[in-house]
Order: sequence, then C-alpha cells, then structure tokens
Amino acid sequence: MIYINQVLQYVVDSKRIRIIEIEESHVFIVNIDGISSMPKKELYSNLIAEIQQEELLVISDPFAKVIKDSELTTRQIQKRDEGWWIIQRYCIEHMEALLQKRGREKKIKEIADESGTSSTRIKKLLSRYWQRGMNKNAMLPDYSNSGGKGKTKALTKEKVGRPRRVIINNEYQTGVNITEEVKVQIEHVINKYYRKKNNYSLKDVYNFMLRDFYSDRYKENGELKYRIWDVTRTPSYHQFYYWFKKLEDPKKDIQFRKSTKEYELKHRPILSNSTLETNGPGTRFQIDATIADIYLVSSLDVNKVIGRPVIYAILDVYSRIITGLYVGLEGPSWVGAMMALDNMVADKVEFCKQYGIDITSEQWPTHHLPEVIIADRGEFEGYSVDNLINNLNIKIENTTAYRGDLKGIVERKFRTFNGKVKQKAPGAIQKEYRERGDQDYRLNATLNLKEFTSLIITMALHHNQKVIDKYPVEKEMVTEGLVPTPINLWNWGIQNRTGRLRTIDRNILRLNVLPRGKATISRAGIKFKNLLYGSQRAIEEHWYLKLKNRSVEVVYDPRNVEKIYIPHDDGMDFETCILLEPSQQYKEDFLEEIVFQQQLRNELEEIERRNQIQLTVNTDAAMEEIIKKAVRNKKQSYNQPTSKKAKIASIRDNKDVEKLLNRESEKFDLSPDKVSKSAEVIDFATKEKIDDNTPKKSPSRLMQKLKKKRDEEFGKNK
Repeated sequence: MIYINQVLQYVVDSKRIRIIEIEESHVFIVNIDGISSMPKKELYSNLIAEIQQEELLVISDPFAKVIKDSELTTRQIQKRDEGWWIIQRYCIEHMEALLQKRGREKKIKEIADESGTSSTRIKKLLSRYWQRGMNKNAMLPDYSNSGGKGKTKALTKEKVGRPRRVIINNEYQTGVNITEEVKVQIEHVINKYYRKKNNYSLKDVYNFMLRDFYSDRYKENGELKYRIWDVTRTPSYHQFYYWFKKLEDPKKDIQFRKSTKEYELKHRPILSNSTLETNGPGTRFQIDATIADIYLVSSLDVNKVIGRPVIYAILDVYSRIITGLYVGLEGPSWVGAMMALDNMVADKVEFCKQYGIDITSEQWPTHHLPEVIIADRGEFEGYSVDNLINNLNIKIENTTAYRGDLKGIVERKFRTFNGKVKQKAPGAIQKEYRERGDQDYRLNATLNLKEFTSLIITMALHHNQKVIDKYPVEKEMVTEGLVPTPINLWNWGIQNRTGRLRTIDRNILRLNVLPRGKATISRAGIKFKNLLYGSQRAIEEHWYLKLKNRSVEVVYDPRNVEKIYIPHDDGMDFETCILLEPSQQYKEDFLEEIVFQQQLRNELEEIERRNQIQLTVNTDAAMEEIIKKAVRNKKQSYNQPTSKKAKIASIRDNKDVEKLLNRESEKFDLSPDKVSKSAEVIDFATKEKIDDNTPKKSPSRLMQKLKKKRDEEFGKNK
C-alpha cells in the first residue's frame, strides 16, 4: 500500500519522492531534494510494482522531526507563520488545480496577484510545503540548518536491545529500532555497494547507508552535499553489522566481490584431495605450463636477450613423480604441450644425456601412457586431441578456466621451480614491479635455453627423491616403512595397486601428437622453416624433378632440427629426411633459436630493403633529370626540319664523326704539359703525309663534317 505523505527512494539514482495526493488510479509525487519541485502525476500501479521489485524503497521521512518553538529564532517563527498563512489563505482551496500541470502557471499567477506577492515566491512556498511534510513547520526557512535534538515520529516505542553506552550532556543516546524498513535499507546497501567489484569495506557501506537514507541534502556553491542526522535518528554501526551477519551469504559475497572462479579456487570447502581420485600410478596425469620467472639469452649471441621460457610439466597424481618435461619458447600452446607428451614416453636416461646429465633408469623410471590426462581447455582442444583419444585410448579431462586448483599438484611444483630459480639464477625476476632506481634484472640474463633446461632437469630429479609433505599415506605403506617420495610411491604403487601403465613406441606417439607443418619440394631439397632436407627415397623417386613446388605434410621435433618426418598414408610408418649440407650449420640448435635468428635476419634485410628503396628512388630521379636536360638541349638546337629518311640515311656518317670526337677526348697523353716540336699532318682521305710547304688539298667530305662538328661544339661551349 501507498499512503499520503509517505517518502520513497529509488534504488538506481537515490532520488527521494513524497506522495502528496492519491486518486483512484494515480498518485501525485514531488522530488523532495530539488530546489523547487512541482507535482508530477504517476500511475499507482507503477509505483506498487517498483516497490514489489525493490526498485523503490520505503524510507523514513527525513523532515519528520519534533521542533520546539523555544529552539527557534524570532525571525524563523515570523517567516514560518507568514508562509503558512499564505498557504492556508490562498492555496489550500485551489490545491486540486495546483496539482495538475495544465493551468498550474495561470493559477499560481492568480494567487500571487491576489496575495500581493510574486509567482516565484508562491512556487517556493508550495515546493517547501509539499517537500517537507505539508505541515506548519515545513514552512521554516533553511530547514536543514534549524531545529534541535528530538525524537523520531516513526518510532514511538522504547528502543529494544542493548542501550548505547555513550553519554552526551548527561543523557544516553538511545538510537533507533531496526524495523523491517531499516532491514530493507541494510539489505539494499549490501547488494548495491558491498557485493560489487569495488571491494568497499563494511564501514564504507555503512557510511553509504547513512548518506542515502539518514541525511539532509543541500547544495553549497552548486555542489550537492549531505548532513548526516544525529545519532538518535540513525542505526549504529553495531546494529548494521549485526544485521549484516544475519543477511550474510559468504559464497555469494565472494562471488560478487571477487569472482566465481576465485571462490572455487581459494574459498570453497576442501573435502577431498587429488590422490583419492586415483587407484595407482598411471591412472591420472596432470599437465600444465607456466612462464618461468627468468630471462634467457640466445645461444648464438649471449648479448641478445630472447625473453622468458615456458616450462611444461606432467606429474602422476598418485605418486607425484614428474613423468614429462619440456622447456622452450613455444606457448603456452599446443606445440609445447605435445613436446611434454613426447618427453612423457621418452627414455629419461637418453633425455638427460642430451643435456650433459648422467642418470640411471632407477632415478627416473617413467616412460608410460596414462589412462587420463587432466589439462587446460586451451591447449587440449586442438585437432591432435582426437588422435590421443582415438588412436592411443587416452581420456582428456579439461578443467574450467582459471581453476588451477584442479591441477593443484603440478601448480604447486611450478611455484617451487620458480622460487628456486629466483634464488640461484641471474636474470631472474626478483619482484613483480621495479621501483625507480632498481636495476633492470633483464640485463643480468646469462643462461641460454639449453642451460636453463639442464637447470630444470636437475630440479626435477631432486623432486623425484624428495619427501612429500602432507601426503595421504595408506596404512599398508606405514606397515612396510615406506617413505613417501615420488620414486618410492611410484614403485610401491606398481607392485601393490592397479595402476594402468602402458608403453608405446615413441615414433608412433610422435606421429599422433608432434606438431605438423608444410614443407615445399624444390630442386634444392625439401624446404622447411628455411632449412633444406633430403632423403634417399626422394632421390630414387626423383621428387626434386617430378614433385617440384609440391607441398608435403611433415612431422617435426623443435628440439632436434636435424631430421623431419613425412608420414606414410597408413599412419604406421614415415620417411625420415636428413638436414642437407647447406643447412648443417644449424643441426645443433633448437628450432626456437633458428626461428629467432631468421627473424633477426629478416629484420636486418627489411632495414636494408628500405635503404634500397630510397636509393632506387634517388637513382630514378637522377636518370629523369638527365633525360629532361637532353630533351631541353634537343629542343634548343632545333634549326630546320629534316626528313625521316634523311635522318636514318646519315646514321653511319654521324656515328663516324662521333667516334672521331670520342677519340679526341679519350686519347691518352702521358705528358700533356710538353708541346711537340713538330707534328705530322695526314690527310684522312688519302692517308698521305702533308708537309707544311706542300700545297693543301681541298678537305674531304668527312673532314668537313668533322670541322663543322668541332665548330658547333666550340660554339656551344663558348
């Protein structure tokens, strides 16, 4: 139900309204926080619906106070009485017309004329009357600054519960009862402020409640401000906290303030453990990846930092032994995960030997397939998962996003690895945020990828021999005096439990899980990642001629670029391709480092390519300028038109003349400063020697042309 003079507050914007009149299907409301507010018509049913949906809350009347005349000044009483007389004398009888929007301005002007005041003052008095409770004291000026301490009208009964112990002016401050209305307000602020990502404290939420429901609002210099009511009219923080605990829903609170994932990860009840989900070694393996807290350098140049590596680890849930390991620059991705799976079935003795570490098979006995692999969704939703399921009969269980607790064993191991790396290795990230003046740890990077892998293998071997804290030891283990280390648990489980260990040929696993790529057949060989490969079959079957430029699918191992494999159609065999001589220089390198070097080479070539573009542009510009100059010279030397036939007919003679000119300019003179005492003159036409006293013959046609050409050249130069 809605009542006249009732105060309501909207949840969204905290706007407060007062019901000033109710008709059959409509109500008239005013905004009690506006400087001036005229009535607005609303559907009764709309307000009821908003109250039921808790979009609109019933609140205490902020102007319901007992004010004694003895506490008021003479000026305040005078202002109140004057305003009240105008309302009673001129407005009450016209109230029905004043509620309606149409005709209201005209009626207000009539009242102003009749009362001998202005329309603005009538509006101000009406607004104050409607906003502040439609009583005589509502007409008090500056109401929020007036009045004294008193009791609320809403609560007439004595306050229940423990009395407040604070005494002011020798009086106990009694406070208020927590009514259903106040409970709704508490629940509202909890939902609005506490159950949000802002992570407001309970004290902050309590302050918000006082601001929204127990304060007077006023404007100062155009800025909205709040004046909190005195303690006799407000719930205390202890009352608020008491009812908060009653309304508290820890699961919901954490999910709203943090996230559902964080609740599941950090706050949900832990009533079981991973070991109880297995019945022996090989039942369940957990796989996960992490980015190591260290920067590495290139094996090609120790002065080049290549970033942080990725560590993939596979652990047996039952025994906690590490069954697979991969350290590289791939990922976290499918390629990195597949490398770890490949290592899972590898002979660990041979694996360690590649990194200069000698062990026995007893120190790391794992080379088996599990029944189930627990993994993240991202990496194990690729096409090769089908091969694992269909061909190798391995079930994949993908965890939900950000649920590292579902792979708690391997997650905990990563924390241990990173902690050790920070203690020992140069280039490790010592803290998440560097402060001003701190040394850049990236500059300390020293280890390359192969050396860091050796470091991780050493820590994995130590883990396999280490006692596991808080392991749920079985009674039979205690009876047999078993120390719960991963190696001991693995061996004991194989003998005493129904672990489903299976082995498989590593080459078959590679065909199913190793990454695949496209290679191109060319005359130079089978080209893959800019490396050249060849095989005996390719030579015998003339692939390089018959299948030139043909694309072929290959299987490759990023840790060993010396070989790639072309699967046969039956999926049970493959053709091995060996690195050819032009690419042999890379046979000891990881594919990641080769790709890094190729990227560096491409960057250098791209820089030089830009320089070449600049050079080409400048060359083209110079050539165009030469041509333009020649065209201008031709236009300037144009005398009279010559027929096309004449131009073509004289090509040979023109060439001879030009040749003679070139000979004159190109001839060698080893002593140009010395003048010859005598010179022989030879007639080109007769080839005869001409003496100074010999009468000169008339010059030949060729000599005439030469003389003419010289004169023309002399005239141009002059």
